[in-house]
Amino acid sequence: MKKKEKLLPQLLAYAGKRKVLTYLSMVIVGISQLLTLVPFLYIWAILRDVTAGDYSRIAYYGWMAVAFAIASIVVYFGGLMCSHMAAFRIAANMRKALMRHITTLPIGFLDSLGSGKVRKWVQESTQSTETYLAHQLPDKAGMYATMLGLAVLMFLFDWRMGLLCLGTVALALIVMMTLMTGPFLKKRMGQYNKALDNMSNEAVEYVRGIPVVKTFGQSVFSFKRFKESIDQYQKWVISYTLDLRIPMVLYTVLVNASFAVLIGLTLYVAKDGAVDGQFLMNLLYYIIVTPAIAVTLNRIMFASENEMIVAEALDKTGQILSIDPLSEPSEAMLSEDNEMALKNVRFRYPGASSYAVDGVSLTVRPGQKIALVGPSGGGKTTTASLMARFFDVTEGAITLGGVDIRHIRKQDLMNRISFVFQDSHLMKTSILENVRLGKPDATREQVLDALHRAQCDDILAKLPQGIDTVIGTKGTYLSGGEQQRVAIARVMLKDTPIVILDEATAFADPDNETRVQQAFSEMAASGKTLVMIAHRLSSVTGAGCIYVMEDGRITESGTHKALLEKGGKYAAMWKQYVKSVKWNIK
Repeated sequence: MKKKEKLLPQLLAYAGKRKVLTYLSMVIVGISQLLTLVPFLYIWAILRDVTAGDYSRIAYYGWMAVAFAIASIVVYFGGLMCSHMAAFRIAANMRKALMRHITTLPIGFLDSLGSGKVRKWVQESTQSTETYLAHQLPDKAGMYATMLGLAVLMFLFDWRMGLLCLGTVALALIVMMTLMTGPFLKKRMGQYNKALDNMSNEAVEYVRGIPVVKTFGQSVFSFKRFKESIDQYQKWVISYTLDLRIPMVLYTVLVNASFAVLIGLTLYVAKDGAVDGQFLMNLLYYIIVTPAIAVTLNRIMFASENEMIVAEALDKTGQILSIDPLSEPSEAMLSEDNEMALKNVRFRYPGASSYAVDGVSLTVRPGQKIALVGPSGGGKTTTASLMARFFDVTEGAITLGGVDIRHIRKQDLMNRISFVFQDSHLMKTSILENVRLGKPDATREQVLDALHRAQCDDILAKLPQGIDTVIGTKGTYLSGGEQQRVAIARVMLKDTPIVILDEATAFADPDNETRVQQAFSEMAASGKTLVMIAHRLSSVTGAGCIYVMEDGRITESGTHKALLEKGGKYAAMWKQYVKSVKWNIK
């Protein structure tokens, strides 16, 4: 999607066969707004006849004014029906296009942008475009039709009065376009959205940290970034308000100056004694019609602001659609061998200046249990993510059975590799359906067997409906360790030959950790290849090979015993770990 492309063509690209309805709605709403001007003529005719003492046609004029008012409403609803039919289709197609594209992107893309931000962009972009197309766009067409109709009405009775009224309107329009909307508003709307996003993000982080605040008795000012985001938003709002103060005053004066110029014209004409009944009736007509101009101009101004919001939403949508999907081979290339090898792999995140993984080479034989350990930020999770092709390597290659994983179809690769994340959230559905996500056609007995092998029997025993209990309803929740065990059951049900465990015991208490380790032992006994990432070194002592990673590189490798005898980085980490386990309050 081109950034500089006009707004409407971008939206109508998703309309399909309903594109014509958008244009039709604009025409119909324009006609309805022209019809709303007709009652002004009949009201003026009533005032004219009353002034002249002729009451014979007053009822007729009154009913005609009502008829045209009703007709404008009916026609307007017809226009809105067309616009809504098109808007709903466009919003639906936009969301489908976004979700289809997202499914082709590497899983790591959600980590780089943030799943919450992606969800917000998808929802807000479709919602804002729906509102714009269903209401604001046809209303904008109606406003321009109203301005055209009013311009004609301005010269219908007295060209002098009409010219003076339109002169003040033209000046107000120039002020609005140059000082209040256009490039100025576009720049300001970008700053506004950025400031609002920053404040919203920091607010979420603050809410998540409330337990820490309460525990240590700290105030909101302890969260420096949150306070700074609020201060920055405050400065922006005040600055924006001050910048608009003079233009807004000038615009308001000009758009409402018609009465002043009409009075000035009347006084000038009255000086020469040229004021008669017809002149006063014309003056009364312009006094009635002119306020509609101010109302219409204000609506155009706010419509321009809403258009900027939609443009910003489409820009965010374009950012997602511009991300290249993973390449998908045309032919299936997959060996029966499950040996995985990393060959001088290097990877750098988009926009990063240094490599997150720098020259890593290792081989994982079928049925082997390996572990990746090291300080935070060392590249452990990134290396494991590359194995599952959450990202494509920047340099080097990762092979499965001798075949580069970039040449393996995504579904085939996912049938060989499972991933247990550090923070495994369960969906708000039953335990049965949560586990069945690993294998949708699994029987109830197969799910129960997977839960048993994942050491989840105690979890099912305490749930009110057992395996059919819906998580998150009526206060039914699981601890982090329990959620991990259910996630492991899902992986066991999927039954892939390779399992990657990323800090799977991070949120487990001692009892849960013991049960999770028993589940890992069950996996290892079944001959699966295990790749473990852990900070709790006690969970990897039985690994066939432990790789120590620092700054994206492997600095040590070997068994637990061999690394301790070496006395290097791993030995120092083990010493600190043992010390932390023995630590207690005396």
